[in-house]
Amino acid sequence: MELVLREKGVELVHPAGNWVLKQDIGYSPVEALVASVAGCSIYVYKSILEKSDIAFELVDAIVTYTRDDAKKARPVNQISITFRMRVAVSDQAKVSRAARMIAPNCPVIQTLDKAVVVEELVSFVD
Repeated sequence: MELVLREKGVELVHPAGNWVLKQDIGYSPVEALVASVAGCSIYVYKSILEKSDIAFELVDAIVTYTRDDAKKARPVNQISITFRMRVAVSDQAKVSRAARMIAPNCPVIQTLDKAVVVEELVSFVD
């Protein structure tokens, strides 16, 4: 990876187009971190469900996070990912249990400080 400092902010160089890492005109580095956790979680969850032969449709994932205002750097201290799914009623319990397998198998989550709480929730939609 290559990062360059430009007039409009730090850019992560990418052949499909650079990503600007500046909150006002792109994503802040903290938002990029949270998005990385969520993106990795989605890929891991998809793999777990496919290996379990469970038919599913991931509608979307809603991600929220909080930061620790008591610390000078205001690090992220909690990330919540809600997977909105379409799944047969008979498989919903299995799909919910499978979400517990995300964190131990997600390299991005495993890289975080242990003080960061990552919560994976499943919501079923029609």
